[in-house]
Amino acid sequence: MTDYKTLQVSLDRGVLKVVLDRPKANAFDQAMVDELLAVLRSAEREAEVRCLLLTGAGRIFSAGQDLGALGQVDGRVSFRSHLAKTYNPIILRMRSLEKPIVGAINGPAAGAGLGIALATDIRLASERARFVFGFSGIGLTTDSGTSISLPRLIGLPRASYVAFTNDPVSAQDALDWGLVHKVLPDADLSDDADALASRLAEGPTRSIGLTKRAFNRAVFPDLAEALDYEAHLQEIAGQTEDHAEGLAAFKEKRPPRFRGV
Repeated sequence: MTDYKTLQVSLDRGVLKVVLDRPKANAFDQAMVDELLAVLRSAEREAEVRCLLLTGAGRIFSAGQDLGALGQVDGRVSFRSHLAKTYNPIILRMRSLEKPIVGAINGPAAGAGLGIALATDIRLASERARFVFGFSGIGLTTDSGTSISLPRLIGLPRASYVAFTNDPVSAQDALDWGLVHKVLPDADLSDDADALASRLAEGPTRSIGLTKRAFNRAVFPDLAEALDYEAHLQEIAGQTEDHAEGLAAFKEKRPPRFRGV
């Protein structure tokens, strides 16, 4: 098994367990993106991998993008270019992987971390899990597939509330709204997720993969187009004064003063 710097990866009886492990908050930089993409490519081609289990180390699933790790050009980021080499290929590979992916959401999932969590097939959540849109908190718009996954999973009114207000969704609300399959005490999450992943790995994974392909065609036929449009809109949002203010407020640990420009 390859030695990764930002992931813990192990294979046991057909289950490839992937633990996001980049202190603190398991936030993504390009190295972590590249490692996760490498794992997904390996899972696709290796016959001994029959199910993938994705979780986070510690008390956080993932805070999404590490803002400090974004590449700067003249003080600005090309969000279209950034998304084209980071979260768009991750989401597409997760959804196109014709093997089941179990998400064990062990704590907060925010921004791109939310998008990655929602790209898993079946999600179990700890009682202390929280689902946070995140983007609007720094004057940005939806990316990482959340423009399509959120409204299709929980409906447009709830998705609009979550995105516009940036209020966290509790584990119980996530269960009631259909974002997760089950909520568990934190101490039980790992064992239950391992058991589910093992059960799926012992199942007819070829037929499961074909079922996933059918579900993708029925529910997410326009995923690639949606991801590309998100990148277009994020490029616009990233040039606004509100984003500059949101980023400054985040760094200065104060409430942002948005003006809608």
